[in-house]
Order: sequence, then C-alpha cells, then structure tokens
Amino acid sequence: MFKQRLKKEVCYHNLDHTLLIVEKSKQIAGYEGLKGEELDDLFYAAWLHDTGYWEGKAEGHEQRGAELAQSCLSELGLDQQRIDRVKSAILATKVPQSPQNIFEKILCDADMYHLSTPDFLTYTMCLRQEMENLQTDHWTKLEWLKNSREFTLAHHYHTEFGKKFLEPKKIENLTILEKEIEELENQNPKSEKKKKNKKSDRGIETMFRITSTNHLELSALADNKANIMISVNSIIISIVVTVLIRKLEEFPNYTIPAILLISTCLGAMIFAILATRPKVTKGLVTKENIEKKQGNLLYFGNFHQMSLEDYAAGIREMMEDSDYLYGTMTRDIYFLGKVLAKKYKLLRKSYTVFMFGFVISVLSFLVATLFYDPLTY
Repeated sequence: MFKQRLKKEVCYHNLDHTLLIVEKSKQIAGYEGLKGEELDDLFYAAWLHDTGYWEGKAEGHEQRGAELAQSCLSELGLDQQRIDRVKSAILATKVPQSPQNIFEKILCDADMYHLSTPDFLTYTMCLRQEMENLQTDHWTKLEWLKNSREFTLAHHYHTEFGKKFLEPKKIENLTILEKEIEELENQNPKSEKKKKNKKSDRGIETMFRITSTNHLELSALADNKANIMISVNSIIISIVVTVLIRKLEEFPNYTIPAILLISTCLGAMIFAILATRPKVTKGLVTKENIEKKQGNLLYFGNFHQMSLEDYAAGIREMMEDSDYLYGTMTRDIYFLGKVLAKKYKLLRKSYTVFMFGFVISVLSFLVATLFYDPLTY
C-alpha cells in the first residue's frame, strides 16, 4: 500500500519514517512493560499512524489514518475495542500531542523520537523539503530552523523512557540547532544588529513559559496527591463506621484504637481538603491600578468582576508596555509559588498525620488484641 498509494513528493512521512516508528515503539514498549495484545495493537498503530499523508496533505492526516485503521483492522478481524484503541492512539499524535494512557504515550514518543537522534537536523530539513514539494509553505532555512527550535522547546516526552533517555539527547540537539541558527544569523547583516535583543527576548519568554508550566504541573501534582489522601481516608472511615463501630459492644477493647484511627483519618482529610480548597480574590482591577502598573490581568481571580471593555483595555495597555507585561508575569509566578508553598505544607502535614497516626492505630489494635480480653475489658 505504501508503494502504490504514497505520493513521491512525501519524502519525510514515508515508509522509512514508519519503519523507524515501528522499531522505536517496540523499544519503548519493552522498557515500559507493554506485552501481549497491547503490544500487537501498538504495532498496528505505529504502521498506520501516518498513512493519512499518502494523499500529500498534512492537515487532518491523523483522522484519515484512523479511518484507514478502521478499514484495515476490520478486514484483519480485530474486535472493535482493539480498533478503537489503535484509532485513539493515532489521533493522540496530533500536535500538540494529547496521550491519555501509556499505550498512546508510547506511540507519541516514538513519533517524536527523531528529536533526540544524531540525525535531527537531517530529519528536520527533510520535513522542510516535503512541505516545499507539496507546496504547502515556503520557508527560508533560517526561518525553518527557528520554527524547529520553537517546536522542540514546546515539546516534551511522555513516557519514563522518553524522559530518562530521549529528553537529554533532545536538549543536546537544541544546542546544536541554536549554533546553526546563530551561524545563519551572523551571515545576515540586518539580523546582526537585532540579534542580541531577539535572543534576550526569546530567553525571557522561554523562561516564563517553562517556569509557568512547572508551577502548573506541581499544582496539579499536589491536587492529585490531596485527592488520593481524601479518597483513601474516606474509604477507611466508611469501613470503620459501618463495620467496626457495630462490633464495639462485643469487643470494647477496640474502642480506643478505633477512636485513634478515625481521628487520624479525619486529621489527614482536613489538611488535604485545606490544600485543595480554592480561594478567589475580589476579582476587580481598577483603571488606577492599571495606570500604576499594579493590576494582574493574567489571573482570573483578579478580573472576573471586570467588564469586557475594561479588561480588553487593560490587556492592550499591558501588550504595549513590555515592562508592565513582564512585571505582571513575574508577580503571577511569584504568587503562584506562594500558593504552591502553602499547598505542599498542608499536604506534608496531611501525609505526616496519616503516616504516624496509622502506625499508632495499627499498634494499638495489636496491643488491644494481644493483651486485653474483650470479656474482661
């Protein structure tokens, strides 16, 4: 099918690329422990993920690949559940990638494996050639390399294999890419004058983007940990209340251990709930605040009571004043960090209460069982 249907202009998303993805999917799947039927389905997804390019059109190729997967795999006799898994993985490779499980994460990381290879520049220039062949876009070499840099900076690997082995090599390739861009800029006299300012602005934007992303990921991680603590303690309390409380008349020696366990769970839950409890500010930034460059219009809690006209005017003012914009982003990150610090302190208290309280409760149950007879208690 590749021989018969793939346009010759498609020089990147071709059979060689597909074979690479199949090979790397197997490598990553072996590390992540994928086996059996899931491993077979991963191979189907790897083979079919870029078949939507056969027509020479990039837009919507994931959807076309998923449709072909439905047709081909139905003929092979796969059940619909497996076909849906393959189709979902193919659709997850659409940039920006959005894998929802380890199966999809492996395919997404294999699809972007080239970012971490020594032939990274060769691959990216081949992709540029393909786009020119298909007359979708025309880029100068400098423009293309800058675009590749932005894409690579925004990308991140999803699997443990990718984070451990591919991410460091991708960073090395970014260094090589940066040098290539600098050499091309040095050859252009017009860009020489603005090179320092552009590099500085780019570095600042990258710093803010990475810092904000890290803060948001840490916040989501804290919320997940708090939810786990709330769920676990709710289950324990439910079991104790429905089962153990009724038995205290028969086993009064378990009264104190039961109280200790319930108190531990309640204490841990309270700290976990406090860690996730939302706090919304007054939600109004006045024109005077904006004139004094004091209002933070990037956080919803500060503008949710403003009118659309006032908010739009404030955003325009911010976009025209880089000092105001960078200052606002700095304050936003700072206060987000303060909130994170509070969250993690409460979360630490929750886990500490649970850890020590649970150990003490278990020991007290053992003591009550071994040393106290319920009939003589």
